[in-house]
Amino acid sequence: MFMIKVRFAPSPTGIPHIGGIRTALYNYLFAKHNNGKFLLRIEDTDRKRFVEGAEESIISSLKWLGLNWDEKITHQSERLSVYKAHTQTLLDKKIAYKKNDAIWIKMPEDKIFAWKDLVGNKKISFEGKDQQDFVALKSDGFPTYHLANVVDDHLMGITHVIRGQEWISSVPKHLYLYESFSWDPPKFAHMPVILGPDKGKLSKRHGAKSTLDYKNEGYLKEAILNYIAILGWNPGGDKEVLTLEEMVKIFDIKDINTSNPKFDLIKLEWMNGIYIRSLSVEELKEKLKDYGINLTGYSVRELNSLVELAKTRIANLSEFEELINPLFNPMKQELESEEKQIRDVLRAKLSTLDNWNEEKILDILRGEAKVRNKKMSVIYKIMIGKERGLPLPQALTIIGKEKTMNLLNE
Repeated sequence: MFMIKVRFAPSPTGIPHIGGIRTALYNYLFAKHNNGKFLLRIEDTDRKRFVEGAEESIISSLKWLGLNWDEKITHQSERLSVYKAHTQTLLDKKIAYKKNDAIWIKMPEDKIFAWKDLVGNKKISFEGKDQQDFVALKSDGFPTYHLANVVDDHLMGITHVIRGQEWISSVPKHLYLYESFSWDPPKFAHMPVILGPDKGKLSKRHGAKSTLDYKNEGYLKEAILNYIAILGWNPGGDKEVLTLEEMVKIFDIKDINTSNPKFDLIKLEWMNGIYIRSLSVEELKEKLKDYGINLTGYSVRELNSLVELAKTRIANLSEFEELINPLFNPMKQELESEEKQIRDVLRAKLSTLDNWNEEKILDILRGEAKVRNKKMSVIYKIMIGKERGLPLPQALTIIGKEKTMNLLNE
């Protein structure tokens, strides 16, 4: 029975960035949508570019995102004898030749290498006369990407190769290898490259980082997956917020755009905020604790109310403490003479307030700002040491009169 099989095949030459994770995600979605298998292969044959810890970062990223692979991980560095045997087959067929202790593939000049790419359903072709001979097995006994890629895709039963369009120029070499081994090639889908907002190559200056960096900054995996998915994929309609399960149900390669998507950090932050606000208080508390934020030292009522209030204002989990801490440990700032006068008036008026609620607190804060012709940012500075934060009337109602008075002590 025919089964779709795809693979994510990263090289451990650095930590996985947005582009690589999108490749993994699209392969995963395609496999699961078609009840197929999603395999993981570590292409670790380029020993000069090998980075210690890179494989662990790849695996950690996939596990955190929930992109679980089927079967055992394949490591190309453990399959050198397989590549040598297949190289010998090519030597025996006079398709390969030896040169400078390496084994090269002779590309025929009289062939046309063509295929229909699944992204855009377009026919792509190259003439053999424009192709150069290439190394299949290096002098150190390790295969090149071209040989190992083709041999492993065939032996692993890969039916569809979904990868970035930077690999299009390599397809003629791969098609010739499939033909030389008398193997049927898989179907190819080459995704457009993700660009920065300025249409240049995506880089850290555009806000693009590794998936684990985003995790450490307090982004939710659901938001990361969702945002990466729509970087080049349009399932139709106006709905942009999709769970992984929803994406699996509707994913189709034909919906991958041919134009290059632009990475937008502001939109990622917006989407992360959407996911945070969709959480219940208990769910958000669990996310905050998993992120490493200490939620002890509050009453249950106080904590639940603060979490409910904060989730309307934070774009990522790391911002929670930035909003909450100043209510209990205000930042020390030198107040000007008039600001000290305002502080004293606020202390006097709030201390005599019997009905401690948002409306009464707002009247006092806003009234004093109006009398002094000051912006509310000045009131924030006086009370919490910074010019913005959680809505003060709600926040002060939650923490109560005694703790509010502590904020106004000299």
